[in-house]
Amino acid sequence: MRAALVREVGSGPEVGDVTEPPGETIAVLAAPINPIDLAVSRGVLATGHPPLPYVPGCEAVGRTADGRVVWTFGGSLGRTSNGAMAERASVGDAHMIDVPDGADPALAAALGIAGLAGWLPLAWRAPLTGGENVLVLGATGSAGLVAVQTAKLLGAARVVAAGRSAAGLERAAQHGADATLRLDESDDLVAAFKAAFGGEGPSYVFDPLWGAPAAAAVEAAVPHATIVNLGQSAGPTSELSSAAVRFKCLSIFGHTNFLVPPDELAEHYRRLVGHAITGEIRLEVERVPLDSVADAWRRQGEGPGAKLVVVP
Repeated sequence: MRAALVREVGSGPEVGDVTEPPGETIAVLAAPINPIDLAVSRGVLATGHPPLPYVPGCEAVGRTADGRVVWTFGGSLGRTSNGAMAERASVGDAHMIDVPDGADPALAAALGIAGLAGWLPLAWRAPLTGGENVLVLGATGSAGLVAVQTAKLLGAARVVAAGRSAAGLERAAQHGADATLRLDESDDLVAAFKAAFGGEGPSYVFDPLWGAPAAAAVEAAVPHATIVNLGQSAGPTSELSSAAVRFKCLSIFGHTNFLVPPDELAEHYRRLVGHAITGEIRLEVERVPLDSVADAWRRQGEGPGAKLVVVP
């Protein structure tokens, strides 16, 4: 069968022929390219990488032998064993969650890792109760764009989208953000974050960035605010002020999709895809033929405007 193949650590994939995987498999309908896939290929993920050469891809939507359409994710898939960017993928120890009827496979796949990263912090990890002033950092990426829409859907009073891409922030505004903020155009992020909420600062921060933006958000946040971190795009460390955390009684949560209990993962995945079917959550998807995976992989590293999904 044909598959994307990473032959060397630090290099992108190329298309090649491999033997069909053993055991239970799915016929892959759509396999997104995610930042975690690039991290695995570079050898920087804590779990390492599969034996070379390997098939990348930590998730896919595919069809089972009995005709079910499922989202497959987790376990060793694409992290320490062959992944899903191929005509067929082994299920192995990954989760298989039924995709709701009527969902486009490429969109259902795009709403997996990236979509749930935007949904779960606000809906499950530290759930919104309504009326919060939400600052969405990294709002120009797929997860951030879903977070903007999720916050509005779950009753946030005001949602401010922050990022570095002007085009991405324009998309965030089109998808419901009440205001946008360019992170690279402010010399004082603390003041900018406060001003975006009428001088008071956010009461909830969605943070896939860490680094300096997270530190500024902690300083700007109001007392009893919640911060949920799910990434480190702006840096692996952040100099948080102990005084700001202590005296404002802030709550700081960490989140990763990989540690969500299976029943919660299934429930929230189906909820999210259901909102997409009804048009309440939107995400731009670009379908990429398997033959074009090398170019799409390069574009993923540069920050594409749409979610890139390989369609074998």
